[in-house]
Amino acid sequence: MLIHLNGEPLRLDAPCTLAALLAQTGLAGRRVAIEVNGRIVPRGEHAGHALAEGDRIEVVHALGGG
Repeated sequence: MLIHLNGEPLRLDAPCTLAALLAQTGLAGRRVAIEVNGRIVPRGEHAGHALAEGDRIEVVHALGGG
């Protein structure tokens, strides 16, 4: 299955959820906001949100500092 992650093509094994994508990309457990096809997906829905061919996913990292 081909998706676009932050504007770059990425091939995944299907089926795949947002939670699995985060684990595969090393982002699991980090503070991120995720948008799929223009819709923000709440953290509580990541495990059950199945990705589909052609989905466009944007992941934004929360950064701290001071």
